[in-house]
Amino acid sequence: MPHPNLNPALARALAARGYATLTPVQAAVAEPDADGRDLIVSARTGSGKTVAFGIAIAGQLLDGERAPWSREPLGLIIAPTRELAIQVSKELEWLYAETGARVVTCVGGMDPMKERRALQGGAHIVVGTPGRLRDHLERGALDLSTLKVAVLDEADEMLDMGFREELEEILDATPAERRTLLFSATMPRPIVALAKRYQKDALRIETLGDREAHADIAYQAVAVSPTDIEHAVVNLLRFHEPETAILFCATREAVRRLHSSLVERGFHAVALSGEHSQSERNHALQALRDQRARVCVATDVAARGIDLPSVSLVVHVELPRDAEGLQHRSGRTGRAGRKGIAVLIVPFRRRRTVETMLRNARIDAEWVAPPTAEAILERDRQRLLERLSAPGELDEGDVELAAAIQAQLPPEQIAAALVRLARTDLPAPEDILPASERSAQHDPGPRPGFDGSMWFRLNAGRRHNADPRWLLPLICRYGHVNRGDIGAIRIAAGESYFEVAARAAPGFLAALKRARIAPEDEGLVIEPAEPRDTPAAAPGERRPPPRPARHQPTDMRPQPRWPKKAPGKAGPKRPAKPR
Repeated sequence: MPHPNLNPALARALAARGYATLTPVQAAVAEPDADGRDLIVSARTGSGKTVAFGIAIAGQLLDGERAPWSREPLGLIIAPTRELAIQVSKELEWLYAETGARVVTCVGGMDPMKERRALQGGAHIVVGTPGRLRDHLERGALDLSTLKVAVLDEADEMLDMGFREELEEILDATPAERRTLLFSATMPRPIVALAKRYQKDALRIETLGDREAHADIAYQAVAVSPTDIEHAVVNLLRFHEPETAILFCATREAVRRLHSSLVERGFHAVALSGEHSQSERNHALQALRDQRARVCVATDVAARGIDLPSVSLVVHVELPRDAEGLQHRSGRTGRAGRKGIAVLIVPFRRRRTVETMLRNARIDAEWVAPPTAEAILERDRQRLLERLSAPGELDEGDVELAAAIQAQLPPEQIAAALVRLARTDLPAPEDILPASERSAQHDPGPRPGFDGSMWFRLNAGRRHNADPRWLLPLICRYGHVNRGDIGAIRIAAGESYFEVAARAAPGFLAALKRARIAPEDEGLVIEPAEPRDTPAAAPGERRPPPRPARHQPTDMRPQPRWPKKAPGKAGPKRPAKPR
């Protein structure tokens, strides 16, 4: 077997599983100097940490090659999520199959009564999530008085998720002489503080350097307009055609919205977030394993513990909160020696933030343009030719059908029909504004079609959560114009400015005069903007956007279109400007 210090029963289980050699972290915890000591193990996601701590705790669980009879657990494994806890249980079950050790899983979303009955029947190893373990502990169903070893898997993530109180309560209920192992992909300061409190003379194990941590993952960054983020996701999926892809969003609502959009376009996608039940999550993961689904849209927490070797693409649709989150997300691909790609979709204004995050994570990312429709169609042609030229065996029926088709149709028509059938199930790529045109929107030079354009002011800005996604439909509705007639949109603190093409400006002004403000938009004001105090624009040159007003509204509560009359005074005249 790969390592002489392994327990013979575990060695046979690893050999039957196809292990020719141990990974670096597995070999490190099997060394004699790590035997019986508290450990702080820093190893990247996908490096075989589960089998590693299964090997490390064998000395406390086994008497020779068998697990001794025990009603109370001897080993405790704490994981941050249900999926990770279930995955750990399955790994330990086959690893300890010959020893007779009984593994019990306690996670949220499962029947607690069944778990209590399983604990009453006796368990050598208990694997669970912090909340459910504390619940069993407080109810007296979990007795940790004879525990010999405790393992915190993904300890940094548990602290980030707010489980510090639960972890401390669980560890305080264990014997002081127990052995404690901390396994994590990163080692921030809170983990170091936890180790100082609950460990004694811990051995620090780091199995890789900064460069090696990302050797199997190719990082790319794509800068796009915020309105093109979804289009960029579609084109990335179409360009790479991954066996399995994970798309990371920050919120449940974002997961729901993106998942619905992808399904509507024809992608076979599933969603994972905190709003899904355990049954729904199990069904989604099984669909990914069976290749009935190829895309998973998930939040950070929901994706923890997902072990899918087929994941070859990770897309950060919404940016991670920090460098550690970036590493955890990206670690879903490039596992067990396989290569993977991690792509960050970066809104223009957040490029500097992302560059800082990449430096902090010591990641060299390649900044690339989003795939274009032409590039995607070219890749489709290449993939089709590769599939057709791949060797394969044909049965007699296939040969007869091919001969019948050749007898009835010319070769050109057969080839065209084959291409058409191959493209039937492929979602259409999206058009993304090229970088040259995107930059032109921010330059003072003229944009094609907007020479001599007119600027307007709208009394809603950042303080009112103004966003081009809802400003643009509102402007088009009241001005009776198309989206193509609206140019740049500038959002200030208390107001916004937008550009209307010269050809559409007269009709836009006329529509504003006739427009009746809807009740839900009461208080809205749209009017021509005052130009800056600058010389007249040269022919063909765009006038820069107006200067924001010095006094800006602070809210969008319903307000009269003009001031009311004061008692005893004549009211102001109705302004001539369109409102």
